[in-house]
Amino acid sequence: MKLNKRLVTLGLILLVLSVAVRFVWAGLRQIKVDDFHPAAVIFVVDSSASNQKRLPEQKKVLRQICNLLDPEDQIKILRVSEDAYLIYEGTPMNGSGITKSMDAFTQYDSKDYGTAYGVGLKKAFSHALTMKKDGYVPAIVVIGDLENEGAVEKQINWETLPSNVQNVKKYAPDISMMFLDAHPAKLDLAKEKLTPVLGEAHLIVSPEQNIDKSIRRFLHALGR
Repeated sequence: MKLNKRLVTLGLILLVLSVAVRFVWAGLRQIKVDDFHPAAVIFVVDSSASNQKRLPEQKKVLRQICNLLDPEDQIKILRVSEDAYLIYEGTPMNGSGITKSMDAFTQYDSKDYGTAYGVGLKKAFSHALTMKKDGYVPAIVVIGDLENEGAVEKQINWETLPSNVQNVKKYAPDISMMFLDAHPAKLDLAKEKLTPVLGEAHLIVSPEQNIDKSIRRFLHALGR
């Protein structure tokens, strides 16, 4: 009799344990592993004479974005004026290095009136593709007024830009772009031309009044 009771008790315990294990297993299956991928953010910063008034605040925006990135992320900063060239690459956590590079290579020069945004974006696309091959999630952040000035061949061609972005997407389908601190008319043009290519989630535009919220959207586009 006692043996039967023990067997029944043991059976109940095993049944309870079996149910508990099933619940735990079901719960574990619902937990998603954090699939972190480092980002490569390429900044295109307008340092032309016409944008100098807004440049100090734009530098702060760039540093704000860098402070929200991960130490494993990488950034590159392209300075755009009469021409476009790289002035910084490395970790977003190197605040002093970023500041020194920005201060040294974005100083006012009355001769730097043109805006080679087209050249800057071409280089940014090239960097984005290279970083994608290295396992990074690429993104391009354009900070400036988007005005076309100077040599026409160096400016943005808004008619061919969508096809250029589409070509980049073939190899980097997760690329995002953000345009900050331009006049709403210019930002509206960017939305009109690039939304069909990038979609709402991966194209963010913002005038100065709404930059903070746009940065949060940008981080979400990076998977953060």
